[in-house]
Amino acid sequence: MIYTLSEEFSLVSVILKELRDTGIQSDRFKFRRNIERIGELLAYEISKSWPHHTEDVHTPLGIAKVEVLTEQPVIATVLRAGLPLQSGLAHMFDQADLAYISAYRKHTGDHQFEIVLEYVASPSIEDRILILCDPMLATGQSLVKTYKAFLEKGKPKKTILASVIGSKAGVDYVQQHIPEADLYIGTIDDKLDENGYIIPGLGDAGDLSFGTKL
Repeated sequence: MIYTLSEEFSLVSVILKELRDTGIQSDRFKFRRNIERIGELLAYEISKSWPHHTEDVHTPLGIAKVEVLTEQPVIATVLRAGLPLQSGLAHMFDQADLAYISAYRKHTGDHQFEIVLEYVASPSIEDRILILCDPMLATGQSLVKTYKAFLEKGKPKKTILASVIGSKAGVDYVQQHIPEADLYIGTIDDKLDENGYIIPGLGDAGDLSFGTKL
């Protein structure tokens, strides 16, 4: 299933506007915080279908029956661009385990590239709920490759993908290669350029969050 938060107007649309706006992007702190805010809103939407149970809570005036999470996820992300999005998700799933993977595009010329993975740090994800987040779902290749790398840490009982902006081509690619996963995403843009970047997108989320790479 695909859950696109911007299909109906909400604060997500306002935050996406600020993330795309070149006049606001130069404020690195605000850009990171807006990515975090999208992560928090994605977590809220994800939580609606989360396993839960009822507990009794003692208040000053009596006992209230409340619904609480039955379990916490493993929230995995791609270094470095995914850190603010992971942070937003972890603000809400505040007892989650966190996992990290390094992945980058190694360009081979003529607008071609391969995804290179160099580092994985993760708890076991065996029979856990895995939330794999990456702010930009462009071609979908890096998300699929990182997902397969995390499978070396176990087989999750459920996989959820979370992203801020994707392309139609990237979403189709992910659905084809990870059909068992649900995708929660801020919005989906129509196109990719010849270099595999989302149009209109917002630029390089990693550079905008942390500074330009050498």
